[in-house]
Amino acid sequence: MAPSKKLNVGCGRDIKKGWVNLDRCDLPGVDIIHDIEKIPLPFDNEEFDTILCWDIFEHVDFIPVLREIHRILKKGGDLIVRVPHFTSRRNYIDPTHTRTFSIKTFEHFVKNSITGRDYYFDFHFDRIAYTKINFEKGFYFYNYFVEPLINANRQVKEIVYEATFLSRLFPAESIKIILIK
Repeated sequence: MAPSKKLNVGCGRDIKKGWVNLDRCDLPGVDIIHDIEKIPLPFDNEEFDTILCWDIFEHVDFIPVLREIHRILKKGGDLIVRVPHFTSRRNYIDPTHTRTFSIKTFEHFVKNSITGRDYYFDFHFDRIAYTKINFEKGFYFYNYFVEPLINANRQVKEIVYEATFLSRLFPAESIKIILIK
């Protein structure tokens, strides 16, 4: 059996051994220099088993990029995404951030989505395997207790947290999502 092929999109200095590391900057360890907004990406259809998009979608027009990532991800492959939550203070600090995300944002790209709006796009992932809202820790010691409570289940994340004052009272940092093609 061939080893799984993994792509680290927008890697920056986070070089992962055994992965294809792609970034638009010529940094040490970057295997392929390519701007992800210049489509198509230099890969074949269904080339990768795993694709990591850690803190990149907030910097780009993400729907065309997501469509292209879907193209190069194998059927059954996983896309691991981390994006800033819409309440994150870091959204307003970084001038390169162009958008924020909700726990339900990626539901629009899943077949038979709970949003009922999967017809918006011409590509779909099979399912969402994992979601987690991450909270800034350290000085914000109470987030060590808040994070597991908020992540208890989907209803707590979406209805109890995001749709109420709790998301303003306890702002999140990021969202981690794993989509399966």
